[in-house]
Amino acid sequence: MSDRLPWFNDLAQADAENVLYGCLANRTWAERVAADRPYEDLESLLAMADIASAELSDREWMDAFAAHPRIGERGGHAPVASEGEQRRVMDASPDTLSALAVENRRYEERFGHVFLIAASGRSAVEILAELRRRMNNDSATELQEAAREQRRIARLRLEKALSE
Repeated sequence: MSDRLPWFNDLAQADAENVLYGCLANRTWAERVAADRPYEDLESLLAMADIASAELSDREWMDAFAAHPRIGERGGHAPVASEGEQRRVMDASPDTLSALAVENRRYEERFGHVFLIAASGRSAVEILAELRRRMNNDSATELQEAAREQRRIARLRLEKALSE
């Protein structure tokens, strides 16, 4: 069991939703996952997070994506988490960061949202290669890939929030 799962289970509904919203910026998702408490273990919480994610509409995914900063930039709805996840990116060469900035904007023009990837532990060069690969996707495929990456980010953030 997670060290902090009992703490999470005992939070007021609004407080639990705020913890969850820091993991995935969608109030409907946060409400759904918080409402299913108490959780017996982390696995059951993560399973419900996946179920609630599967219920999100394309518009809700787009709204969640909009809460993220561009890779290589600061900000977003959970700036401390984003900066920690992008730590390796920030150490990249100026040329790589410049290429990321250019490709990020090309991606946004093509797909209408920020490029989303679970950046934790990945180098800027790896992320840039993945961004360029995904530029070949059609819009529907890319929405699915971005949503899959958002779910990975949410899981990582949930695990971290409940282990600190």
